Formats: sequence, C-alpha cells, structure tokens
Amino acid sequence: MLEIGSLVGGKYKVLSVIGQGGMSTVYLAMNERANKPWAIKEVRKDAVADFRVVRQSLITETDLLKELSHPYLPSIVDVIDEEGRFLIVMDYIEGNTLEKALNLMGAQPQDYVIEWGIQLCDVLEYLHTRKPAIIYRDLKPGNIMLRPDGTITLIDFGTAREFKEQKNSDTSYLGTRGYAAPEQFGGMGQTDARTDIYCLGATLYHLVTGHNPSEPPYEFYPIRYWNQQLSPGLEYIINKCIQNNPDDRYQSCAEVMYDLQHYKEIDKNYKKEARIGVGLFAAVTAVALVFGILAGVFRSKAVELATYNYNSNITEAKSLSDETSATSLFCRSISIDPENPDAYIEMIDYFLMDDVLTPDEDVLIRQALITPVGNSTAEKRLAQDKSGYAEVAYKLGVAYFYCYNDDGNKQLSRKWLDIAAGQKTLSQSKQIRAEKLGTIAQYYSKMDEETVVSKSGDPVVKYKQFWDDLCVIAEGNIAEEDNPVTALMIYGEIAHQVYDNSGKLMSAGVTYEDMNNEINYCVSHIESDISSDSELSKSEKEMVSKTLNSFALAKNALDTAAGGN
Repeated sequence: MLEIGSLVGGKYKVLSVIGQGGMSTVYLAMNERANKPWAIKEVRKDAVADFRVVRQSLITETDLLKELSHPYLPSIVDVIDEEGRFLIVMDYIEGNTLEKALNLMGAQPQDYVIEWGIQLCDVLEYLHTRKPAIIYRDLKPGNIMLRPDGTITLIDFGTAREFKEQKNSDTSYLGTRGYAAPEQFGGMGQTDARTDIYCLGATLYHLVTGHNPSEPPYEFYPIRYWNQQLSPGLEYIINKCIQNNPDDRYQSCAEVMYDLQHYKEIDKNYKKEARIGVGLFAAVTAVALVFGILAGVFRSKAVELATYNYNSNITEAKSLSDETSATSLFCRSISIDPENPDAYIEMIDYFLMDDVLTPDEDVLIRQALITPVGNSTAEKRLAQDKSGYAEVAYKLGVAYFYCYNDDGNKQLSRKWLDIAAGQKTLSQSKQIRAEKLGTIAQYYSKMDEETVVSKSGDPVVKYKQFWDDLCVIAEGNIAEEDNPVTALMIYGEIAHQVYDNSGKLMSAGVTYEDMNNEINYCVSHIESDISSDSELSKSEKEMVSKTLNSFALAKNALDTAAGGN
C-alpha cells in the first residue's frame, strides 16, 4: 500500500485512504503545487490472482477515459505503471456512491431516482454514440457517485468495451450478477447499447425499491409489488428495460430518457385522472370553497405534524448507540426541513460526544449533506439560509480542526471555516475564530516546502509571510475574545512552527529575535490570560501544560538552529 504522506510520481502527496476493495485501494492525494485534490487508484500485483488480466483491464479503462469528455465522467490525468502495481490518478469525486445511500437509507425517493436515471441516460447515450460505441457493461449503484450538488458521476470503466460490428458474441462474462443482461454471460450474443439499458433498468429497480436484484428472491417483481405508491409509468419503463430479449427492450438510452422525462404521460392512472377531471370540472368548482376552508386547517395540522416528526427523529437519534441508525433518523429530519440547521448541528454534536470525529463519522456526515431533497441536496437547501449555513459550517470547521481522528485535520477544516466566515452572520467571537483558524488551515493547504508555487511557476507564499500572518493571528487576548482552547491552539501552532521549521524560517528572513520574542509573548499570555483562570476544566489545564511544554521544546530547537547558523 502507498504510505500516507509519501509523494507519488514526484508531485502527488498521499493524504488518506478513501476507499478499499478486494483488489484495489483508493487514496486522496494532493498536488500541492497546483493546490488540487486527486484520487489515486492503486492495484497491486500481490492483491489479485491474475495481475496481467487486471492490468490489461485497467489499461483499457484509462485509454477509454482519456478520450472522453462529459460532465458525468471522471477525467484521467496520470497513469503510473510500476513494477508490482498500477496507479491511476483521476478526478477526486466528492460525495458517496448510490450504494452507500441505499445501505444508509434504503429505497430512494421516486423523484430522485427518475432524475438520476435521466442523468445516467445522458452519459450512457454519450458513450453509445462514440465512434466506435463504448458499452459500459457494469452499471450498478456502487459504480455511481452522487456529488454534493446532486449530479452523478459514472466511475470504474474496467469492464467497458468498444462495440465491434462484425462480432457475433462476447467471449467472456463481465459485469455484476443481478444487474447484468443475459447476453453478458458469454456465448449468448454480443453486448451492445441495449445491454447497458438492461443494467440501467436493474439499477433503477434497486434504487426505487431498495431490493437488490443480486440477492434473494433473485427476481424482478413489478416495483409496485413493493410499494403501491410508485408510478405505474415508472414501472412500465423499468420493466421494458429489463426484458431478457434485447429486441424487446428500449433500443437507445435517448428513448429511455424521453419516457423518464414524460413518465406521467404513460402512467395509466395519470391518463384516467385526466379524463375524469374533465367530467368533474363543474363538481370540483362547486366544492372549491369548502376545500379552501379545509385546506387552511390541514396545512396547520401538517405543519404541526412535520415539526413533531422533525423533533422526535432527533430525540430518538440521540438515544441510539448505532451511528448508522442515528444518522438515518437525522437525515429524516433534514429531509423534512433541510433549511433548519438544528438537525445538522445535533448530528455533529452526537458524533462529538467523545470529542473525536472519526473518518467513518466523517463519511456519515458527508452522506447526510448530500441527502437528495427535491431536485437539490440537503446542503444546497441549507445554504439558502445564510445564518443557518454559517452555524453548521462553523460547527463542522471547528470539529475538523480540533477533533478529526483525535488530532484534528486543518486541511479538511478549511472549506467549512471559509464558508462560515464568508456568510458574515456569525457572532463576533465565532467570526474571529473562523477567520483565524481558517487562515491557519489555508496555509496548511497551500504550503509546500519553502514556497507555494502557482501554475505559472511564480512563488505565491513564503515562510516569512506565513510567520508574519501567524503572529498577527496571535495578537491580543484571544482567550477573552474567544475562549482558552482557541487561544492555546493558536499559540501551540506558533510553538509547532518554531520547533519544526526554525531553520527554514531563518532562511526565509525570520530572525532568532523575532521567534524568541514571539515565544515569550505567547507564554506570557498563557500565564496571564489562561493559567490564572480558576474555572479551567481538567482538559483545559492539561492543554495549558502541554502547550507550555511545546514552547520549551521550541525554544531548544530555536537555540539549536541558531547555533548551527
């Protein structure tokens, strides 16, 4: 496996593992020179039975994607074929797979599934109209990423192939059982665009019913067998997609897309209601006044019920020990009122009961933020309320900064701290903290050795500038302006930089006196502003002791660096 912190290809710094399967591991990496995140997919020779076959499949995948350009497809930027492993550097797709959405929340709302189906038709039709046509062959929820903005991205092209007109059949089975069309089982005909249409139907079936076709009962029951509220029109579309005989299916994804966009028009109930509606127009007009009066009553009751459900879901979630189940309840409340920050904040507090935000909890939070709400996502709906969005972003930014994986992760906190500060709606103390911590996080995202270099090759930020900004952040009585923990974090950052980088700071123009004076300044503020506070908690007292010890180590490192110069 790639070592966290290592440099791949001379420019991609490995930050963390973001996914792992039977034969591959996916890492989040940062091209620090360009300040852009990428995903690196690693397949190791010792992780697969036949590395030669898998390697050829990966080469096929990368060669195909390099020639494609579509908003619902990832871009391949680099391929590193080393002895014993194969690395693919591609777009980092923020979000989670639809498979995770199914595992977390079960069957997805019909409106969302139809919208995702339309997007899938768009990208599949693009692939099918290439010259030669590209057949994807492994469409399933696990290969579809849902971005925070509600759009999808099709991933994993390891089984895709170019359509060969003169070929009568495929030589081998490739795909996922349950989703795969009969002709994918080798010797039963060549896979073509209609193969992907079968896989699309199976995928939509799973998403809208919550029943995996690759698990018992291993049959495609009509979707309304599982849920009578689902549209007969959608049932017709899915049923036509999954016909065993390719000639009985839709013949192109453009046809599927059109029917998905007009599913109500092929809905038998919709047509029946339209006919009845003409005949009953006069009767409806006669009782309209009565309905108008009742509507007000029903709306009031509906609001009361929604509020009750919103609060009861949160209360129940907070009582659970299973985080996945609790997240599902928080998401229900978010779906009821996505612009209300309470459910988001309660969910974050739930995860921080032990003062640690784990990577698994991070995944659950991200999943909640991309919960589909209408044609949007929970986060986009929340963002419509600047004040509520700022409070949630602030809560997340501070959680990542202080608590992620116990030690905190400044890079992950940056986005949320920037959002929080940018709304300009926080209280003064929170605004100051968001801006100060955000500045520190920004440098951690950008700093690369002695300078950050722009795409043009020009230096952007030097250690001297970082030091000067850090000193400005540390000015004043931070414990009084914000709280002791924030003050100690900022002072500790100065101690950390002196301890780790005093030599580089000196080379950049920061003098021994500058650093020594700043050490004394910070220590004096700790002693006068914080240590003297009789109401400090046990953990805050421990943090004071730890920070003062850090400054003692920093002073020794500074003296050593000065003696070497």
